Amino acid sequence: MKGIKSPSSLSAEAANKFLQHKKKKLEIDEIVAGIFKGDISTLSSAITLVESNLAKHREISNQIIEKCLPKSGNSIRIGITGVPGVGKSTFIEALGMNIIKKGHKLAVLAIDPSSEQSGGSILGDKTRMENLSAQKNAFIRPSPS
Repeated sequence: MKGIKSPSSLSAEAANKFLQHKKKKLEIDEIVAGIFKGDISTLSSAITLVESNLAKHREISNQIIEKCLPKSGNSIRIGITGVPGVGKSTFIEALGMNIIKKGHKLAVLAIDPSSEQSGGSILGDKTRMENLSAQKNAFIRPSPS
């Protein structure tokens, strides 16, 4: 049984709209420039590339990291771990607000293990860091493990 044939003009119009709205792939230098400008959307896209398991994304992300490292300055990384309910998000928010108040920028990259029972994330929920997430110099990104 055949389906209903769409009018050719409708298909061409739909294809044109799709192509016009299709997200433009940024070049590596454009991504790096966006990161340095503080463009949150570009930073999020770059993090997605870094998190990807695809070989083509890995090569691109390595180049992005290589170009960003010389400007990393005195940045530091802190790892925070603990059992559910111990207060990780509360601690991160308090520490983060202190860092922001001192005039620094902050990125929280929360790696969320997924609960096998609920299927949802159990750590780093952005809503638990409500005050910090409202700060313009704070970037919070929960990611699945």
